[in-house]
Amino acid sequence: MSGSTDAAKGPPAGDHLEIKDSRTGKIYYAPITDETIRTADLKQIKVKPDDFGIMGYDPAFMNTASCRSAITFIDGDKGILRYRGYPIEQLAEKASFLEVAWLLRKGELPTQKEYDTWVADITMHTYVHENIKQFLNGFRYDAHPMSMLAAGVSALSSFYPTAKSIHDPVERDIAFVRLLAKMPTIAAFAYRHVKGLPIIYPDNSLPYAENFLSMIARMSESKYEAHPVFARAIDVLFILHADHEQNCSTNAVRAVGSSQVDPYSAVSAGINALYGPLHGGANEAVLRMLEEIGHPSNIPAFIENVKSGKGESRLMGFGHRVYKSYDPRAKIVKSLCDQVLKITGMGKDMEIALELERIALSDEYFIKRKLYPNVDFYTGLIYRALHFPTDYFTVLFAIARTAGWMSQWEELLLDKEQKIARPRQIYTGYDERPYSTSLDYTHKITK
Repeated sequence: MSGSTDAAKGPPAGDHLEIKDSRTGKIYYAPITDETIRTADLKQIKVKPDDFGIMGYDPAFMNTASCRSAITFIDGDKGILRYRGYPIEQLAEKASFLEVAWLLRKGELPTQKEYDTWVADITMHTYVHENIKQFLNGFRYDAHPMSMLAAGVSALSSFYPTAKSIHDPVERDIAFVRLLAKMPTIAAFAYRHVKGLPIIYPDNSLPYAENFLSMIARMSESKYEAHPVFARAIDVLFILHADHEQNCSTNAVRAVGSSQVDPYSAVSAGINALYGPLHGGANEAVLRMLEEIGHPSNIPAFIENVKSGKGESRLMGFGHRVYKSYDPRAKIVKSLCDQVLKITGMGKDMEIALELERIALSDEYFIKRKLYPNVDFYTGLIYRALHFPTDYFTVLFAIARTAGWMSQWEELLLDKEQKIARPRQIYTGYDERPYSTSLDYTHKITK
């Protein structure tokens, strides 16, 4: 970017933003690429030569791009979600989760040979070291499974110290395989620990989703056979949650990964970010809301409380930070929910949810504000129907998001423009002031 007051020189060629500094009268030009300017260009706008220059202030990154990414595309206004160009609707209908995991990382769908090798590699790495089991057994009986998952994944870095060689493609390959393979195992161990049940080891004769369900639900039977509808539901939900652009947890993985730490530590940071109620805990909030409503007859009063702002009633599972129309994942999950409930039966929660959706979608108040059901509105209902505890929902989310986290982490690593994340700040504290104190603690030090 160049600063200029020379009218004869004129603006540079190409798309650019013309900025006039009212303090000095100088005009600056910032090139526009992909409808974006580089905020570093603003640093040249100064009053005095020793000024730092203009910064952009954007709490929560509402309008700041931190990276260039080719993985996931979202158009929130049109309700579009694509992985590597493929519509989420087509992937959910036709693909498997492990196929999507390959796609997210590699950028293209696998050939049959690549897919078979990929599945075989992941299947061969589902077991974890016995010390991991002992480590998880050290948690209290009432420990939150997300805490156990984050700790277990972080601990993997000590079992695989060569993972620190992040610039070695072979090490990245095996780390990707290990995380996808061992995440369901650690998650299942956490589930069984909290339930007070004996650990069930992986059954590598089973596909990915079925193996996970076996580790969760198997009791005395010699071999667990998951209902095909339930197994497909888990696989589709994993696909829908596999990646979602630069959300809070993905941003955490990228930020921590920018320090060039091992991938297990970076993914553990993502798990901890996902643990927060404003991120991964949204489908739990939906169920709590349905429990608060209690009966379909109470919905009109609940809706009025939401609209008036009286009390603490909030409409959970509607609207989205990104989507300003119907969440494309919600349509898929609603259909999936119908399939699951045909087998498990229609519970009270689902009756309330369907009536709440019908009323909200016909109410001008919510239509005007573009508050449509999002993916969290139905996922909690499916997980509840499959008898997962409410505090385990986010663990299921984390298993799926591992594919996206690792793909985003590797993309960051290979991006030559990326450096260690280090945001600027606007300092609002004191100017320099002399130190003085009325405390008398010198006698404590000399004793």
